[in-house]
Parts: sequence; structure tokens; C-alpha cells
Amino acid sequence: MRKDMSVEWEIPEKVSIAVDGMQLTIKGEQGELKKKLHSPLVKCELKGNTLLFSVKNATKRENKILKTMRAHIKNYARGVTQAYVYKVKVCSGHFPMTVEFNNNKISIKNFLGEKVPRTLDIKEGAAVKVEGDIITITSIDKELAAQTAASIENLTKRPGFDSRIFQDGCYIIEKDEKVIK
Repeated sequence: MRKDMSVEWEIPEKVSIAVDGMQLTIKGEQGELKKKLHSPLVKCELKGNTLLFSVKNATKRENKILKTMRAHIKNYARGVTQAYVYKVKVCSGHFPMTVEFNNNKISIKNFLGEKVPRTLDIKEGAAVKVEGDIITITSIDKELAAQTAASIENLTKRPGFDSRIFQDGCYIIEKDEKVIK
């Protein structure tokens, strides 16, 4: 059954949002994010201190899209007030690996005795810091921080190797203050 649906979200203090069509600009203490929400059916408007997403003749699918947009906006608002932090641990049991970060490139040397270092370009907006065997990724954009951590982890994935024996590599150990066991 189709009916008009709307989802409201109250903007927290210390966060300001500007709406231009489906282009949102979120500003806070940590910085500013600009995001374009892609959905031609959804109408987004700012009413006072409330952000309103609405759809006419919504199906279950559009209802899910509305709630997903609200969740994204919550993540953006949290990011501009308190940055997201991901931690990756460098584990080397067989060969001593070294990890370096220079000029927006992370380089992993001597991985399983390889002569050629594995490198990865870090996208703008993510701050990477290497301290011993811990790599810390910080960003106001949750998606960027998570993707950077996953890309570093995938840099040392080896298909065909038994991960119980060959435990060398980089592994995500903390996702935004949630410790992974």
C-alpha cells in the first residue's frame, strides 16, 4: 500500500546544515563535509532545527531509502563534531615488515620477504599515522576512514595461504572505538 512517508531528524547543537536541492553541506568543530544524496524521488528540506526527508506514494523501498539517508546524515553530523578513528595492527611473524607513510602513500616493505614494496595511495581527507606496529586512520568521513583501513588490510591479503599458519599482514583491530576480537 502506497502512502506519503516522511522522516525527520533533529540537528544536534554545534552542527549546521545547509540544503541546496540534494546537496548537503554539514559543518562542525572538526570540519566540513559536502555530500550529494542520490535519489530522485526523495525531497529534502530544512525546517528550523529539523531536517525533513519526504516521498509521495512511497513503497517499502523508498521507506528504506529515507531511513538510510537519515543514518548517513547522523554519521556525517557525528563526524564533523568528533572524528572517526580506525586502527590497523601490523603483524609479522616470519619476516620483519616495515611500514612507512610519506607523501600520502603508505608503503609496506619486506612483506613475506618480497623485494618490491606494496604501496597504496591514501585519499585526501584521511589522516594516517604509523606508530610502531599500529597504523591509525582518522577522518571526519566515516566511509573514507573505513575504506582506507580496509584498503590497507587488503594490501596484505594472500589468497591460497592458510591464515592460521601465515598470520603476517595488516589487520583492523579497532573500528571507531569498537575493539575487534
